[in-house]
Amino acid sequence: MSELSLPARPLSGLAVGLADTFALAGRHLLHLRRAPGKFLGITLNPLVLLIAVGYLFRDSISVPGSGAYEEYLMAGVAVQVGLASIGPTAIGVCMDLRGGLVDRFRSLPVSRGSVLFGQTLSDLIVSVLGLGIVMSVGLVVGWRPHTGTLSVVAGFALIVGFIYAMLWLGVLIGLLMRTPEAIDSLGAIVLVAFSFLSNAFFSVQGLPSWIRPLAEWNPVSSVVTACRTLWGNPVVTGGGFPAEHPLLVAFGTLAALLALCVPLSLRAYREAG
Repeated sequence: MSELSLPARPLSGLAVGLADTFALAGRHLLHLRRAPGKFLGITLNPLVLLIAVGYLFRDSISVPGSGAYEEYLMAGVAVQVGLASIGPTAIGVCMDLRGGLVDRFRSLPVSRGSVLFGQTLSDLIVSVLGLGIVMSVGLVVGWRPHTGTLSVVAGFALIVGFIYAMLWLGVLIGLLMRTPEAIDSLGAIVLVAFSFLSNAFFSVQGLPSWIRPLAEWNPVSSVVTACRTLWGNPVVTGGGFPAEHPLLVAFGTLAALLALCVPLSLRAYREAG
């Protein structure tokens, strides 16, 4: 008797969405091989800060309390990878819209959300590779974690979560602004403002009292403080609720940012024309 051939079961909606997401992420990564400018832009900015501030001027800056400045600085440099990823992601989304690529995607049998999820997945891979280079240079400069493996891994996981939230912020900016020049200017402002209105490089205790609460509740400050704690690096004690509960504030603000940016980005993508 001949074997009966069973009809192929159709993939579920989730499986189709995942397959489309991975396929589109692969497309973006292949494009990156031909134009590596995004990877260089994401990586060079944190490296310049690490070498200029953490190495050349480390003897000129004192850490509140005790500890080496390069160890205090490293968590702040790590989050720069996420902040530096906002502009390139936003410009990539904007250029896809202007070039008609989004219209071609809409003519294909792919799920709408997979286009944006594929974009953020590919950019996350690029940013994580950049983070690996930055942290490797940090080891050469003198940064060292002083806790167990689980704590060190948890710190890196928090940085990756921060990067992913920043990528969705970049997607939303790219869908709303539509002009590469304006996006480039806004990305630079966000990078500088979120960096220096935080404890990434210096303690917020030295800021004017009227702006200190803004710096304390800046998600960058919470992520940086949590990573310093998880890695056993110098931490400035004291302050308000964010300084005393950095992990809670970091998870809360990142979850809120994703809950806001993801649905707004999907809606803006559906309405983009």
